[in-house]
Amino acid sequence: MRSPRTVAALLARYSLRTSGCRACGPGTRRISSSADPEVKVCVIGSGPAGFYTAQHLLKHHKSTVIDIYEKLPVPFGLVRFGVAPDHPEVKNVMNAFTQTAHRGRCSFYGNVNVGKDISIEELKQAYHVLVLSYGAETNQMLGIPGENLLGVYSARAFVGWYNGLPENRDLNPELSSETAVIVGHGNVALDVARILLSPIDMLKKTDITAHALEAIENSKVKRVIIIGRRGPLQVAFTIKELREMINLPGTRSLLDSSDFEGLKPIVKDLPRQRKRLIELLIKAGLEDSGKEAECRAAAATKEWSLRFLRSPLEIVPSKDGKRVGRIRLTVTKLEGPVASAKAIQTEEIEDLECGLVLSSIGYKSHSIDSSVPFDHQQGIIPNKLGRVLHAPGVYCSGWVKRGPVGVIVTTMNDGFETAESVREDVQSGILDVSASKGGSKVIEALLKQRGICPVSFSGWEKIDAFEVAAGEKVGKPREKLLSVKEMLKVANQ
Repeated sequence: MRSPRTVAALLARYSLRTSGCRACGPGTRRISSSADPEVKVCVIGSGPAGFYTAQHLLKHHKSTVIDIYEKLPVPFGLVRFGVAPDHPEVKNVMNAFTQTAHRGRCSFYGNVNVGKDISIEELKQAYHVLVLSYGAETNQMLGIPGENLLGVYSARAFVGWYNGLPENRDLNPELSSETAVIVGHGNVALDVARILLSPIDMLKKTDITAHALEAIENSKVKRVIIIGRRGPLQVAFTIKELREMINLPGTRSLLDSSDFEGLKPIVKDLPRQRKRLIELLIKAGLEDSGKEAECRAAAATKEWSLRFLRSPLEIVPSKDGKRVGRIRLTVTKLEGPVASAKAIQTEEIEDLECGLVLSSIGYKSHSIDSSVPFDHQQGIIPNKLGRVLHAPGVYCSGWVKRGPVGVIVTTMNDGFETAESVREDVQSGILDVSASKGGSKVIEALLKQRGICPVSFSGWEKIDAFEVAAGEKVGKPREKLLSVKEMLKVANQ
């Protein structure tokens, strides 16, 4: 990293240049009046949390100038790399984010790895406000024997593989077994199950990566068992994902009716959304779904099931000692109130033969710079309404703020909350923004010295156009570029 003295010199050089016009940015910025000085804001991470925070600040604080830094050359985070390929309607939020990026007071800097290419301390010297919105880039581990066997993957890596995340392009998951087990009862678990079992003609119309499409077309997986430590009343998936699984063409659900007996009297007292979800689950598990459903089930060539009150103990290797042979589970029992019931292991053990195990028990954030407080146990930055504790001028939003829970609307509200904290602190004077800051001019100079070439939003739009054109040739919405090198090549054309 460059020394603080060098950074200070660069700050001094650029502190008087307040027009904000940049050669590599998407447009010329408006100039604030001297009575309303620019508040230079740096947002780290270009997923929903970062863009929603920026959107709210730009709308409600007219002198805010925002630079969004992203590790990859492409923006939008989990909207691009996490949302399932067959959920294009969810990805429409990218249109709103694009409008935000096109505003005169907002610029995008892709291909900049904060914590490696540039430090938090350097950013703090260049900006009045830092907002950490870099999400959760790792996954929770099962922590059981056999987790490193061939055929065991995190759902995060599997999702990244079929969604084109560069770090997962070479995952090459083992799909030669008829039975797959997914550990976890959340939306990601159901997304992965649905992609594994979907008719290939459905997937061909999505933006799933070409290599994943080919692998799934040749996959031998016919049965997916989705296991969870707790019961039907505690599942973490939502009604949309459950309904999609129930209605998935070419598949049948194998649900044990005993799992749902006696639940109807409890359901009536649940909150509305929860009530609707559990009612659908009970209907699928207990009731006759009609002739149409019976005919579909009879014609099905694939199947899925939910197993409750099961916790993984060990992944047992096959005879060669290298691959997954089966997963060993302990039967659990629940203790405590329904909503917060804890799963307690019993002595009852059972084995499930399988050749693929996908762990979907949650994502986890990590610290990107030792100068920022971080709670490693909870995997979040300690904060109050987005204000990072003991770090004036530093804020956070999204999963790194509250943990990897909720949907995009949850993240939107969370980003708005953090933006309000920033706005309140600026307007009340708690945050001193009177001194001029060099902002992106300083950071661009440092990056240039270090041989880092940022990708502007217009560079991303070249990538976008290239991918869409490639997709049109094969009847897909887009064909994603899979390596940073390819992305940079197109962005710099």
